[in-house]
Amino acid sequence: MAKPKASYWADEYVEKQTTLTKAIDRIKNGQRVFIGSYCGEPQYLVQGLAEASKRFSDLEIIRLMSQETTSLSAIANRTKDQSLYIRSIYLGSAKSDELAGNLRFYMPVNVAEVPGLFKSRRIPIDVALVQVTPPDDFGWMSFGVSVDVTLAAARSADLVIAQVNDRMPRVLGQSIIHVNSVDLVVEHDEDLLTIAPFRESEAATLIGRHIAGLIEDGSTIQLGLDAASQATTRALHDKNDLGIHSYFLTDNIMHLYATGVVNNRKKGHNDGKIVAGCAIGSSALYEFVDMNPGVDFFPFDIVADIDVISRHNKMVSINVARTVDLAGQISCDAVASTLYAGVSGIPNFVRGANRSKGGKSIIMLNSVSDDGKKSRIVGLLHNTIVTVPREDVQYVVTEYGAVNLSGKSMQERALALISIAHPDFRDDLLQEAQEMGMVGAERSLGESEHGIYPVKLEETVDRAGEKITLRPAKPTDARPLQEHYYHLGKQDVISRFFHEKTRFARTDVESLSQTDYIRNLTILAVVGEVGFETIIGVGEYYLQPAQNMAEVAFSVSKDYQEKGIGRLLIRKLAEAAQENGISGLFAVTSSSNKRMIRLFKSLPYKVKSTMEEDVVLSCRFDDPAE
Repeated sequence: MAKPKASYWADEYVEKQTTLTKAIDRIKNGQRVFIGSYCGEPQYLVQGLAEASKRFSDLEIIRLMSQETTSLSAIANRTKDQSLYIRSIYLGSAKSDELAGNLRFYMPVNVAEVPGLFKSRRIPIDVALVQVTPPDDFGWMSFGVSVDVTLAAARSADLVIAQVNDRMPRVLGQSIIHVNSVDLVVEHDEDLLTIAPFRESEAATLIGRHIAGLIEDGSTIQLGLDAASQATTRALHDKNDLGIHSYFLTDNIMHLYATGVVNNRKKGHNDGKIVAGCAIGSSALYEFVDMNPGVDFFPFDIVADIDVISRHNKMVSINVARTVDLAGQISCDAVASTLYAGVSGIPNFVRGANRSKGGKSIIMLNSVSDDGKKSRIVGLLHNTIVTVPREDVQYVVTEYGAVNLSGKSMQERALALISIAHPDFRDDLLQEAQEMGMVGAERSLGESEHGIYPVKLEETVDRAGEKITLRPAKPTDARPLQEHYYHLGKQDVISRFFHEKTRFARTDVESLSQTDYIRNLTILAVVGEVGFETIIGVGEYYLQPAQNMAEVAFSVSKDYQEKGIGRLLIRKLAEAAQENGISGLFAVTSSSNKRMIRLFKSLPYKVKSTMEEDVVLSCRFDDPAE
């Protein structure tokens, strides 16, 4: 890198201007050449390097990620790595299927460590090819959309060749280099690389909805570039006061900012600022970041610093995985289907989010491979990297639901993950878990084995300032259901079960948590964090096929009685039953159970009452109350 000297920067700039050919001629055989990253790639310089590649031998190209608009990989393959060799820090790409065939180029490393590798000269950079804005009135040029590891490479390189592009936006933050600190200037204006919006998939959309349900107002978000992450941003439209601290700034984040969902007011660190390392998206996104005082770009060793991440309020890390095993180990190695994926700095964001006050880390993945033939939830990981160890994993989300593994035993983890696996593979996963001793031999999946969790039935309500969530029961709810019944008062137990009962065996309550969601359904009212919820109310219906009528039963914890919880549950059961083609509801209760009688009569249908040994209440959905 050029050594600053006492001279007027504008004179320096003129002296350093040169042609593409002359700039590339300064590169020597055997050198290590860094190329600016992502959409900030200096395409004109890379094209010149490629055209001159025949005269080079043993160049090592080091880069973070490239769209390969000029394919250096093809040159490396054609020359059998003798003209140039590629060291790619991050395998994911918009053309990841091409790069995935060149695994020899991939250097697995946490990208947060890369700036330190450059600055310490453990990976010395001989030449840095970067793209910058024209200098301002003081001689400062911005790296624009790509600060990431590019800033560290430019500050560490022996020779810095800067492509000055008037179309590069000037981004604030720690994103500048002075004219005196570059060696050669090649002026060439060209459009920046852009990324087309990802095609929506049903799985990505469902995953996004599940994740949105986990994110509280006032959270600070880190998101990846994969399709599910972008679907998540689209599902956050009804949130408030979100902040952004992430590797990447995307169009979807820009839209959340434009609609006021993201305002960065409650981050707790860098308040008022979107903080990222680079922008990847459309030309509109690049216009958005240009001189925007609400956006700061920093290098990845700052963005992905665990201590920095943990300073944010309610920090939520959201990352895509390739595979998760039943112990909760996560592999995030790159595959074509995720579009952008790899080790990157995922462990840092997971640990930083876990340490954040009110924070949480979320790992998401499609339940099956692209061809649908393999489950991405497996027994144990073999012959692959473990990106996130099981003890760091909190939430795991597929299109079939979300589970919290934190604080769970191996059996609880396995059963939870099986419950969000693709139904076609749940039997095999349970058998494998039992063979490994992770799940007891007596355990079964029940009717939920092939059930699809109906996320649309989830609803959150406010009662006296407390958030209460109504949701269908899950296979992981067996133990919380036991605890609910054990904490009921004696009379409440009698009202629910028609006799005194002091034992609520797991096998008895499993039928409630392993329903098929159609013929039999259990709706829970819960409070607390997902995975550590307390059940405060239970509503059940059981279909009687001969009459196409469903019998209902309820129980509500003592501290939550007379707060309308029962009405919420019966309304939700009625809505689900009607949508599932059931004709109506009925309940059997004692004449002394006035609460149950009032509850049933709160439905907006004509209620018939008959007296036998007990009171039988019934209503049909095609017979509304007047």
